[in-house]
Amino acid sequence: MAVKQFKTESKRLLDLMANSIYTNTDIFLRELISNASDALDKRHYLSLTDESIPDEKPYIRIGIDKKNRIITIADNGIGMNKEELENNLGTIAKSGSSDFKEALEKGEEVDIIGQFGVGFYSAFMVAKKIEVLTRKPNEEKAYSWVSESEEGYEIKTASKEEAGTLITLTLKDNTKEKKYDKYLDKDEVRSLIKRYSDYIRYPILMNVDVVKPSDKEGHTETVEEEQTVNSMIPLWKKTKKDIKDEDYDNFYQSRYYDYVKPLKTIHYKVEGNTSYTALLFIPGSRPYNYFTNDYKAGLSLYSRGVFIKDEAKELISDHFRFVRGIVDSDDLNLNISREILQQDHQMAALRKSIDKKVRSTLVNMLEKEREDYEKFFDQFGVQLKYGAYDNFGEHKDELIDLLLFKSTYEDKYVTLKEYVSRMKEDQKEIYYAGGESLEAIKKLPQMEKVLDKGYEVLYFTDSVDEFMTTILREYDGKAFKSIQKGELDLDTEEEKNEIREKEETSKDLLEKIKDVLKDDVSEVRLSKRLVSYPVCLVSDENLSFEMERVLKDLNQNGIRASRILEINPDHPIFLALQKAFEDKKDISDYAKVLYDQALLIAGLPIEDPEDFSRRLSDLLLKAMN
Repeated sequence: MAVKQFKTESKRLLDLMANSIYTNTDIFLRELISNASDALDKRHYLSLTDESIPDEKPYIRIGIDKKNRIITIADNGIGMNKEELENNLGTIAKSGSSDFKEALEKGEEVDIIGQFGVGFYSAFMVAKKIEVLTRKPNEEKAYSWVSESEEGYEIKTASKEEAGTLITLTLKDNTKEKKYDKYLDKDEVRSLIKRYSDYIRYPILMNVDVVKPSDKEGHTETVEEEQTVNSMIPLWKKTKKDIKDEDYDNFYQSRYYDYVKPLKTIHYKVEGNTSYTALLFIPGSRPYNYFTNDYKAGLSLYSRGVFIKDEAKELISDHFRFVRGIVDSDDLNLNISREILQQDHQMAALRKSIDKKVRSTLVNMLEKEREDYEKFFDQFGVQLKYGAYDNFGEHKDELIDLLLFKSTYEDKYVTLKEYVSRMKEDQKEIYYAGGESLEAIKKLPQMEKVLDKGYEVLYFTDSVDEFMTTILREYDGKAFKSIQKGELDLDTEEEKNEIREKEETSKDLLEKIKDVLKDDVSEVRLSKRLVSYPVCLVSDENLSFEMERVLKDLNQNGIRASRILEINPDHPIFLALQKAFEDKKDISDYAKVLYDQALLIAGLPIEDPEDFSRRLSDLLLKAMN
């Protein structure tokens, strides 16, 4: 019988698939097993309505012939007759290969998951010859389909005792780039089945090597034994009441190689326009590479138990990227390779649903399992803060009530809601202070007056905190206010009048100090926030010193916060400075030392340490003489 030619469109599409669409050759086995599973589904369905099609115990059997470089995939499913072989394998895509090819080349997605003729051709990535022996259960004739290249194929009448399909792949010879021998290794093939097809609902049978005792003396021998190598029933498909906590923990730890149990397991099912089952985990510890490019965020996607894609970022928003787990849906539109998702309303709806579930779980933890939530926040809280800041606060309303901050209220975590509930009656703003650590913030000169007045202060220790407040702006009508920026309205009218009088009498002195420091500061003023410290540095209402430090770490060295030198009018240093100025002494060295001192207190570098040391030594000598 003459070799039949593939249609021109099919040949071009076959070449496109083998060389472009399927970048990972391993998935050929997944495709053939999925097709076998589809064939078993069809046989079972037809057996319910057609008495001529008996329903038998289903199987998918994988065979390896290392010597002849052959791998086989057999099933006892619905099989094909000659016409179906022509339609399914002779012409790729039953809907018309020309239309199919045009859609693909235009970048359009084509929903053909489960259609035999497309996934089948992924086998040409690894095989130089493909043979298909098949028979339908209600027909006597069997047929053989053989192809050795994209040029053509041959169909013959054949003999097959059992209904179903047997696919025989003769593997290509190894090249420098590709080692096809690995598909003849039992352990490798078994590993691929576990990875891609572990949750196919039918048993996948395979001969594996088993060590058994050979005699009474304890000697052993290795024998081949046929075993089911897939688990068939996914954990996430089981009824929750039949699953123990340790089952979830073991699944998570073995799948994600984590020695710490998950902090929270989320197992649920949604039915609707896009139905799906999800098994999600909030890790108990942050992966060592979480903040690096090596960390792979996203969920694993399955469709009808078939593994489709790992690290599917499309399934969950970036602010929840710490969530690990699996989503299994029957309703997703997938493209030809079963690897790339359509970016359509289905995916958007799915992501929205998953985000909503994760958020509600976190809210419940915060309200009812505070200790566990704080453990979670220690590990991943900064991700939520970035989420509130990202994209100009697109998700801030969704995340703001999940944020925690340490505060001067017992040094414990507080929510913004809790902070506002404790605000003093006359308090208009939410006060915060930024620094590299709690200890550094507690030592800030600016803290004294605020605490003396009885106000609670949030500690901002994450680099994103202050940037985030520029997006959040306020909470419950209360604006965020840094105690290190701008003016603080903490004083009574009597105290304000007193400072005004001191500013007036010290006007010339302040102008002199500003003139000395004109290259360093934008303003010199008497402080309304200092109690025991002589000086401090503050910035204006825009960029803070902490934000400057963060930008510098990002190599944004040209961006600098304004520097305002505040002097404590009640400190002995200022009184001595006033006297020296009144006595017509040069106060330049005093002014520069005070400025450098303020820099040190603020955790900022001194531009000329040697000059600071010299001036300080000279002033000490003068004081001692």
